[in-house]
Amino acid sequence: MFFKIIKFEDNDKIFNLKLYKSMSAREELIVKYAADLKEKCGVTPDMDLLTKVTIGCGPSIYNADAATVAGSQQSELDTVKNNFLIKKLGLTDGPELDAAIDAVIEKYGRSNKSKYRVVIYYLLAVHFKKESIYN
Repeated sequence: MFFKIIKFEDNDKIFNLKLYKSMSAREELIVKYAADLKEKCGVTPDMDLLTKVTIGCGPSIYNADAATVAGSQQSELDTVKNNFLIKKLGLTDGPELDAAIDAVIEKYGRSNKSKYRVVIYYLLAVHFKKESIYN
């Protein structure tokens, strides 16, 4: 939670008042993605880039099925390759794309059932040094 401390005085006493602001659903998801990057992938995320990747995924992050990638389903991996690596990042199709996806899935953990699409996209953008796409 985010908060702001406001100080005020009353009869020579100083009070600190903490005003809490609830996180939005997107902010909560970004925190979850950052935790996955840190705990499951051993990566300290650039929060600005992670936020931009999250925003780039649009409303799909709120749909449980669309928000995750099944690393064992070739159709899911093809979607990552075609819609993200080729269309979004502008890379040329080739075996290095499949190798990068495989490396990211391995890093995330093949046995990890819920692989968040945002985390995979973040790792791939960093892998290919395409962070500038999000500037």
